[in-house]
Amino acid sequence: MFINAKRFAAVLSLLSVLCATAVADDWPQFLGPQRNGISTETGLIDSFPASGPKELWRVPGGVGMSGIAVVGDTVVTLVQDDNEQFVLALNAQTGKTHWKSPIAAAYRNPMGDGPRAAPCISGGKVFVYSGEGVLAALNLQNGRLLWKRHPVVEFGGKPAEYGMACSPLMVDEGLVAVTIGAPEAAVAAFNAETGETVWQLSQPGDTAGYSSPAVVQVEQEEQLVVHGGKAALGIQPRSGKLLWRYPYETDYDCNIATPLGDGKHVFLSSGENHGSVLLDVAGTGKPKVVWKSHDVQSVMRNEWQTSILHKGYLYGFDNVGSAGPVTNLACVNALTGEQVWLERRFGKGNLIAADGKLWMTTMMGELVLVKISPEGFQELSRAEVMQTTRQAPALSNKRLFVRDNAEIICFDVAK
Repeated sequence: MFINAKRFAAVLSLLSVLCATAVADDWPQFLGPQRNGISTETGLIDSFPASGPKELWRVPGGVGMSGIAVVGDTVVTLVQDDNEQFVLALNAQTGKTHWKSPIAAAYRNPMGDGPRAAPCISGGKVFVYSGEGVLAALNLQNGRLLWKRHPVVEFGGKPAEYGMACSPLMVDEGLVAVTIGAPEAAVAAFNAETGETVWQLSQPGDTAGYSSPAVVQVEQEEQLVVHGGKAALGIQPRSGKLLWRYPYETDYDCNIATPLGDGKHVFLSSGENHGSVLLDVAGTGKPKVVWKSHDVQSVMRNEWQTSILHKGYLYGFDNVGSAGPVTNLACVNALTGEQVWLERRFGKGNLIAADGKLWMTTMMGELVLVKISPEGFQELSRAEVMQTTRQAPALSNKRLFVRDNAEIICFDVAK
């Protein structure tokens, strides 16, 4: 079976330390507590009423592609108005604004304006990365700026073509890392208290790409796995030592999905008709390819969505063509690479998992519930709730949070 229970438990234990301010029902960072899109919450609805999911509140937000983080009763995201990118904190129960703090001037890009990266909340601080690559830490309680720097410029680089999209990650207690893609630092880690550089890893010729890194358990040790624009890297989190490198190039350096690990393997996937690969990264030296499925016949081509790995199966969006309009929903045996089922032309969207269901947003502004099962595709419910969006939902304390370029919305999803 793809997931080793003991190793998976070790990962959960590690990440509970790293996100010391978080409790079981928090969603403190991009893709949730373990950065794999999975929540442990249960007792959630199995379908929406005819009128749609129960809305608790809906408030104005702003432009941007940033996701939502939730700790306790505080909801945090990044948005942009005509002049500034700012961090916005709301009350999870009411939607009332706690505070908003500017971090950079407005960011504009032909592929969409505003910040891209989701916040990371840890140790009473909020860590954010702006569209052009300004890294900042703020006080969670009041939004006061603690430190700010521009590592992309400092390390001799320039922003990625479509903007900096890496969501900050606490890779060890007191250490926050981001992908930079600069000549002097492909990746770097910073002291969470002061912002000082702790380590930087140079990989000349590599670019940032658009993926967010993850900490994965590999046998008895943790690795920081980064999927840059030209390659995937395995890194020792505390020292920044390079453990392995696997070349993985796509058109336009569009590696976007976050790597997934299970204690021995790392799963990578990209769109642009590229495909997927499962790597054995145990031991030392070059990773071993367990299976790969590339080009137009690939079983999984994640464009900008990270698949869900659940009980040995991958559930995710398979985009056909070079950023084309046709996107399927697929289920793949994670260990063998065999496609188990395919729902053709499901449409572009994003997803998380909880309580035996995929909780999905679509670019049509819908919420969709799909049963998690390798037995076949089974849609449970669908409702149009917002404008077009690329962000996956965030789930905390039986409340589902979504956003588009205009609003932030909270739904009660308790059974």
